[in-house]
Amino acid sequence: MSRCHGVPVSPGPAVGPVRLLSAPPREPSASIPPLPEPQRARDAQRIPAAAAEVAQDLHERASRAEGPAGGILTASAVMATDPVLLGDAQERVRRCGTAAERAIWEAAAQIADELIALGGPMAERAADVRDIAHRIIAVLRGEPMPGLPTADEPYVLVARDLAPADTAELDPTQVLALVTAEGGPLSHTAILARRLRLPAVVAAPGVLDLPEGTRVHVDGSTGTISTEITAAQEQRAALALRERPSAPSYPGGGVQFVDGTRVLLHANIGSLAEAREALAAGADGVGLLRTEFLFLDREHAPDIAEQTACYREILELFPGRPVVVRTLDAGADKPLPFLSGPAEPNPALGVRGWRTTAAHPEVLTDQLDAIAAAASASSAQVHVIAPMITTADEAAQFTAQCRARGLVSTGIMVETPAAALQAEQLLACCDLASIGTNDLTQYTTAADRQLGALAALVDPWQTAVLRLIQATCAGGAATRIPIGVCGEAAADPLLAPVLIGLGADSLSMTPSALGPVAHALGRLSRAQMRDLAARALSAPDAAQARAVARQALP
Repeated sequence: MSRCHGVPVSPGPAVGPVRLLSAPPREPSASIPPLPEPQRARDAQRIPAAAAEVAQDLHERASRAEGPAGGILTASAVMATDPVLLGDAQERVRRCGTAAERAIWEAAAQIADELIALGGPMAERAADVRDIAHRIIAVLRGEPMPGLPTADEPYVLVARDLAPADTAELDPTQVLALVTAEGGPLSHTAILARRLRLPAVVAAPGVLDLPEGTRVHVDGSTGTISTEITAAQEQRAALALRERPSAPSYPGGGVQFVDGTRVLLHANIGSLAEAREALAAGADGVGLLRTEFLFLDREHAPDIAEQTACYREILELFPGRPVVVRTLDAGADKPLPFLSGPAEPNPALGVRGWRTTAAHPEVLTDQLDAIAAAASASSAQVHVIAPMITTADEAAQFTAQCRARGLVSTGIMVETPAAALQAEQLLACCDLASIGTNDLTQYTTAADRQLGALAALVDPWQTAVLRLIQATCAGGAATRIPIGVCGEAAADPLLAPVLIGLGADSLSMTPSALGPVAHALGRLSRAQMRDLAARALSAPDAAQARAVARQALP
């Protein structure tokens, strides 16, 4: 193979030798005869002992990690001692005589399949469960645990996919680029690459066939991986590598275009730590505060007092600045015990976000009471939006509930084609709206955003998605309601000018993207961005839309 193609998720060139992620343990044989009765109890006890060793290793690594990596590794350590996983595996040993290695493999596979069936963000955890099982099996066998390769020189990391425990310890001074055979543009691998400003390509079939040590050129802008490297490519990659540590920063205060007009850049956050990171990165405010961090992994919803205290901590960091709070986006694809309902055949199209209100109105009303209490004690400009609003009646109901509590700036997430096509009607009672491009893309193309096989479809550059963004912005212009974009699309320095050209009034992104996006926007006028958007809309597919924009940019 001299060339292969995948989905580009983080721009930039890189040249270097391929290093493969350590292969996971081979699948334990399913044909071994059942263990004799006297041995089953002893073999069952090996499982929690091995899991404890994995958890200890992850906790130790977490203690040495910096920033978000520590939290990711700690979460993986907790997963290693999950009583459901370990209990199921031990039961297979005791009841069926299955060997310990095979038992943990089967137990993890069952949980992973259930998570994949749920779809959405829950499907992401399937890879995490499999990674933990691989580590436990390695300990049971006395083998080294899987992980990142060691090398004497910087390398291009190639893998089937990356687990959080791997990505958390990735050293950007050693890794030149990321290439995975699976995953999609919204996977944690893609998000991490953009955060670290590493060129990255996902869903690249055939890349695992590259021999270890092969020098390759990776183009994170076109999704191409090639073993045929020109001198010009070598030079561009070397220049990009030298410039990476001095990537543009964002001083805040809005980006000024060459025509003198401005746009504010906000940050997406999901915790107090991320709020502090956004503040340090110069964000003009918070374009999306995901409140799920307060509700996950709990048997009961947090009470009003606890929620109020958490919201106040975050709001106090942004006096005088906008903070857009999204109410709980949970349900079928992110199940919580206190919101659980009957099993659904198609969870991605099920009861989630606003739709959970019908059966559990108290969860929303408590949250709105807490947001209102926190807002009244803060000087931040608090806006509240609801996820998965699809009709004008739903928008009106949500707005009424907010305003009854003194929350005077309310709006909706636009995440479905129905909401985008009827934006003018839905926005009639709103004060703002935010486009969630991740879900909008998934629902427009009928492609699961976590399914690597469909990664080319789950691309916000798809012309149909761009047209729905344009329709939403047109609805905002007709009603004089500001429209923001808070999906991962806003973090793409190439796509950001197109979004402004389509009519977006503000962009919100991961804090690390603020500098590169500001740099891209600051070189253009609004007229140029409108022309850029028109060119992208006229392209027949996502790849050509991206290529047209790249050629037209300065």
